[in-house]
Amino acid sequence: MVRKAISIGIIGCLVAMIAAGLSIAQPQGRGGQGQGPGGQRGMRNFDPVQMQQMMEQRLQEQLGATAEEWKVLGPRVMKVMSLNRQVNSGMGGMFRMGGRRGGPQGGQAGPGGPGPRGRMGQGEPTVVDTASEALQTTLENTAATPDEVKAKLTGLRAAKEKAKAELATAQQELKQVLTLRQEAQLVLMGMLN
Repeated sequence: MVRKAISIGIIGCLVAMIAAGLSIAQPQGRGGQGQGPGGQRGMRNFDPVQMQQMMEQRLQEQLGATAEEWKVLGPRVMKVMSLNRQVNSGMGGMFRMGGRRGGPQGGQAGPGGPGPRGRMGQGEPTVVDTASEALQTTLENTAATPDEVKAKLTGLRAAKEKAKAELATAQQELKQVLTLRQEAQLVLMGMLN
C-alpha cells in the first residue's frame, strides 16, 4: 500500500514536470499570443521557484514531517537530491530541455537564465555541469583532438567522483535526522541506499 502511494506520488511529480515542460514549449493561444521577445513561447508563465516549493512540499508530505521537522530535514533532503542529480547527470541526455546552452535557439534559458542544457532556475552551474558542458563543446568541435576529448572526459569523471563523495557524506548526515519510516521512504524513492 505504501509502495503504491509512493509510486503514485513519483508518477505525479513526473507528470507535473512533463506538463510544465510542455507548457513552456507550447504557444498560449492563437496567433503567437504566448510569445515573448525573441519568439520564446510560454516562458513568462514558468516559475521555477514555485515548482521547487511544490516539490519540497510534496516531499515533506511523503515523509510525514511537521513544519518544524522539515526545517531540519528539508535542506538535507534537497542537498542529497542536488548531489544525486550531479552524480547521475548525463544519463538520459535526450531528456534535457532546450538546445545548446539552455535555449531552443542556443540563447538564454529564460527565467532560469543561461546555463548548460536548460537547468532552469537551479542557480549557478555546478562543477559537474561545467565539466559536462566543456566535454559537450569539445565533442561538437569536429577538429578536436583525441587528447582534448580525453582531457575533458577526465575532468568530467573527476567532478562526478567528487560529487559521489559529497553525496555519500550528505546521505549520512541526512540519515542521522530521519526516523526509520522516513529513511525507508527515501530508500524507496532512490535517494538513499
